[in-house]
Amino acid sequence: MPPKFGTSGLRGLVTELTDEVITAYTSSFLKVCPHGGAVHIARDLRSSSPKIAKIVSDVVQKMGVDVVDHGAIPTPALALVAIGAGQAAIMVTGSHIPADRNGLKFYSPTGEISKSTETKIVFALNSTIYENKGPVGNYSRDKSSIEKYINRYINAFGSKILSGMRIGVYEHSSVSRDSLKETLLRMGADIISLERTEKFVSVDTEAIDNETKTKLHKWCAMFHLDAIVSTDGDGDRPLIADSQGNLIPGDIIGPLAAQVLGANVICTPVSSNTAVDHMGFSQIIRTKIGSPFVIEAMETADGKVVGYEANGGFLLGFNTKMTHGKLHKLMTRDSFLPIITSLTLMHKKSKSLNSIISELPSRFTASGRLQDISTETGQNFITKLSYNSLARSNLFSREVREHKIDLTDGLRVFFEDGVIIHLRPSGNSPEFRCYVEAQTLTFAEKILQSTCEQIASHISVYKSTTKDFL
Repeated sequence: MPPKFGTSGLRGLVTELTDEVITAYTSSFLKVCPHGGAVHIARDLRSSSPKIAKIVSDVVQKMGVDVVDHGAIPTPALALVAIGAGQAAIMVTGSHIPADRNGLKFYSPTGEISKSTETKIVFALNSTIYENKGPVGNYSRDKSSIEKYINRYINAFGSKILSGMRIGVYEHSSVSRDSLKETLLRMGADIISLERTEKFVSVDTEAIDNETKTKLHKWCAMFHLDAIVSTDGDGDRPLIADSQGNLIPGDIIGPLAAQVLGANVICTPVSSNTAVDHMGFSQIIRTKIGSPFVIEAMETADGKVVGYEANGGFLLGFNTKMTHGKLHKLMTRDSFLPIITSLTLMHKKSKSLNSIISELPSRFTASGRLQDISTETGQNFITKLSYNSLARSNLFSREVREHKIDLTDGLRVFFEDGVIIHLRPSGNSPEFRCYVEAQTLTFAEKILQSTCEQIASHISVYKSTTKDFL
């Protein structure tokens, strides 16, 4: 898996993220992007991240730019302080992908870089190496960024607003585990710490494995929890489970958070639950999957705009006033905001999260992934399906007729009974994604299982023979 840009940032195997590769991408970033005089650097808790962060820091300094090192902190905390200073940032993280991989997330002084900037960075890789004729950049450490990130929410929502709530924090190896606990504690919640580990664990909030789901149910029953919360490895995607341990999808938490914040315009990928279309927002703008596409749509939208993805990452595009104070916009994926809005909504209404969600339009999603499938193989599969209705019919094996398809990002198939099946290759790892939406969760999960089995069978045949996919 050669390092490349995916849906959010550069990703690759650690063995392929050599000193030369890291140097090339870091220097290219500085050549094509404004930096405001400094680059803020942080990292997640992968064993490979400290070394990569050191290489990035050395490159930035050699190019005559100052470095502000924040150590191991969540991605949105790094973005908050860098944007506030009007300076660039680089986060060393592989997010949710396995420990043998890692990556870089680049930020301009205004937020996450766009897809067009990614293209410029790749083009600049082959240009003349920049030689700094002046002094090297200064190096400094900043240990205040976590406190600023926590205070962002305390100042807006107030302390003790979660008094009486018993919340489990699934810590695993998330870089945000301590700051998430501290934030909820200051808001008055009673916190139960769950399964902390020093070995990196890959947690994809959009595709939680059955073993973890079983643990969530067990923990809720054992500790009488009102909810369980967590994040992915770098802290920009939330995980939220109700009092029974049932996971709440990010594209349900997203519109709930939008309502709490007073938004009227939603920007979200085509894969997101269609329940949002019936929740009274003024405008719903659908994008390709990936925060750069969501941000691009938010920047051109009018109104009180927010963005969210099916993985739960939430972006606030306007300044708003909460119960205790102002909450300023933050144009990067954040996990704390959807977690906090969900918990405060429960507290305000004196209802369980499950009860609140039961009042929403009845649309349920299930998602899964097939691993060890290259992007090229997955894309070839999608291409063959997209232009062959008979092939789609053979794959899905549904008695209900197909209504229409959407090729905005991968293949999204709408059926006459309201079922939606969305297929796409992952943008940052050798995986193939499948999303299903239906009238009940049980039905969605049933279709997801059968679809994944069919896809695995077809792709297995393709890998082992020279036969066509379908």
